[in-house]
Amino acid sequence: MNRECSQFRALYPQASLQIRDGSSREAVRALFAGECDLAVITRELEPEERTAAVRGRLELEGYRVARDAVIAIVHGKNPVENLAMNDLRKIYRGEFARWSQVGGEDRPIHVVIQSPESDITDYFEQDVMNGEAIGARSIYATSDSAVAAIVAQDPGAIGYVSMTGVTEGTRALRLSTLTGLPYWKPDPEAVYKGEYPLTRFVTCFVRSKGAALAGGVTTFVTSRDGQQIVHEAGLVPTAIPVRFVRRSPMLQSH
Repeated sequence: MNRECSQFRALYPQASLQIRDGSSREAVRALFAGECDLAVITRELEPEERTAAVRGRLELEGYRVARDAVIAIVHGKNPVENLAMNDLRKIYRGEFARWSQVGGEDRPIHVVIQSPESDITDYFEQDVMNGEAIGARSIYATSDSAVAAIVAQDPGAIGYVSMTGVTEGTRALRLSTLTGLPYWKPDPEAVYKGEYPLTRFVTCFVRSKGAALAGGVTTFVTSRDGQQIVHEAGLVPTAIPVRFVRRSPMLQSH
């Protein structure tokens, strides 16, 4: 969003924009309270938030601007490549404590988590843990990059990051919703189609009768130029048509 707003200012120098970081819950609260004009969140509105909007006669418009994914990462030399969601859940519950329990080497699993107040942990607990809190003894990290740094140095570690958080020395696991079903790698096409199990939207919410400038920023983010910034940031555009091209393994490289 920093890049989106910077480009918007270049097009409209008279525009005055201020970005404030925070969780999705904080952003929605600020939008409802009239403390901001545009809230960019990484989830849908919660039922209680929708109820509050109806009770307050607050008309909102939501625009999905990107798809992201929550990705389970391991050390680059960890032989485990696939995990079913129920196995990932058991690891983060603390029920599976050794990699041999999921087809790997006989070494302890070191669980890495992000802040319980962060959007990504909230999503992980809802979609992986079925609403339960993470129960495994864990190593705490403050960001995607901190998780990746720990995992890259520890062959027994596992962590979760967004699409942009897979770095050198780490590897994304392929996930399936249930044991026996296809495993999906979190590549852009699988995320775009929603085939990868842990796919989430990035959505811009504005008040229908709010500041015109907020609508202008949203229009830019959903435009071709704005969606190019989404792509360059490592996420998957959703507001424009996307085409995926795969080179046949039988063709020579040029």
